[in-house]
Amino acid sequence: MSVKETPSKVTANALSSLDISKASKTDLTASLVAAANAKAAAAGLAPAVAVEKVSKEAEEHKAFLSQHRVHRHKLKELEKDEPLLVENKRRFVLFPIKYHEIWQMYKKAEASFWTAEEIDLSKDLHDWNERLNDNERYFISRVLAFFAASDGIVNENLVENFSAEVQVPEAKCFYGFQIMMENIHSETYSLLIDTYVKDPKENEYLFNAIDNIPCIKEKAEWALRWINDKDALFGERLVAFAAVEGIFFSGSFASIFWLKKRGLMPGLTFSNELICRDEGLHTDFACLLFSHLNNTPDESIVRKIIIEAVDIEKRYFTDALAVNLLGMNKDLMCQYVEFVADRLFVALGCDKHYNVTNPFDFMENISLAGKTNFFEKRVSDYQKAGVMAKKDDAAADSGFSFDDDF
Repeated sequence: MSVKETPSKVTANALSSLDISKASKTDLTASLVAAANAKAAAAGLAPAVAVEKVSKEAEEHKAFLSQHRVHRHKLKELEKDEPLLVENKRRFVLFPIKYHEIWQMYKKAEASFWTAEEIDLSKDLHDWNERLNDNERYFISRVLAFFAASDGIVNENLVENFSAEVQVPEAKCFYGFQIMMENIHSETYSLLIDTYVKDPKENEYLFNAIDNIPCIKEKAEWALRWINDKDALFGERLVAFAAVEGIFFSGSFASIFWLKKRGLMPGLTFSNELICRDEGLHTDFACLLFSHLNNTPDESIVRKIIIEAVDIEKRYFTDALAVNLLGMNKDLMCQYVEFVADRLFVALGCDKHYNVTNPFDFMENISLAGKTNFFEKRVSDYQKAGVMAKKDDAAADSGFSFDDDF
């Protein structure tokens, strides 16, 4: 009897194939494209597209940063005295709490713990098979394929970099909890794909999206470039992964809330609410740590990082939304990505860049990096009792409602 690889193992193998240990010295794009083209050739398919475009952008990225190398080198030297990063002999002991805002972020994350087993998918398969059309299934399957791989990349960064670099125990607590929640997100998305996509070849194709789907591959290559750039400032990498979780995820979250507005896929949409809340908190945490840095990157670099992420995300939706759907198309989604990016600019202390409005009324109250945190606006039934409760809290009926309009 053959043993099927778990989705997390498939993702891990895909990441390993990128030769991460040598990524700072080799062209990640070349290895990604070579793997994809070899696989395509074996299957008798055409080579992967958009090869030169990705390589060109990687070179432009390096060239832009090299223009700032003198100033960046000075900031790199100053990092050894950065309070968040300097060796802390008391890092093994939590109390007394020194960074209260960071600690409260951790307590919010702790209070909102949930597991994949709490998601009821019993009604979703009927909607998937009977109420979604082929174009809608194509779109949502690409969204889930990206999500299934993305949490592994986020965790790669947390384990290899952030949780090891940051010496503040309050922040280490948050990162430890985030790693666990990203695992739960990854498990959830893998279960969703296994539930909806019964064809073994299509299932395997989606689980190997990093190799098989060029626009998802481009996202992975961009994020991995920041993970493995040993010359990058900590502040630059904070911004980059705020962009991963705040921009790369935002449009995909919106696409699933679009299904909720139509009364479809209750299991998928509820898991999306929980994961959107978690990722909003993770993005807020990155912005909070950024605000604690004594020496932040040049604003032009911050803008370049976010604009790069926006451009990549637009290309992703141009592919995923090749056909206009009812109330959803690539132009609206690209505008929404720009809207969310402006929120992230403001959260990082910069002026807006795009100055566009939110095209989706159903996303008004839950935009990532918005003024009202999703956690505070909708207290889920899965919030652990007593963790965030106040002594005078008698609001027993303030739980999560399945039929709220978001």
